[in-house]
Amino acid sequence: MKITYNSIKDILNIIFKENTVVIESNEEKPGVIFDYDDNDDLVSLEILDASKRIDDIRKSNFEIIDE
Repeated sequence: MKITYNSIKDILNIIFKENTVVIESNEEKPGVIFDYDDNDDLVSLEILDASKRIDDIRKSNFEIIDE
């Protein structure tokens, strides 16, 4: 998984599957775009105007919980 933030364009990208061809993109809600591969698996998520939608965009926390 790869997460990038472009502060100039204010776009946050979360890529779940790298080097995968995107077959379909759906804007589920205005400014939230989901990309899918040919198996309808989620490839990436793009959030436009991210700084307006996410608190403290420059801070992130990734946690794995094994239960």
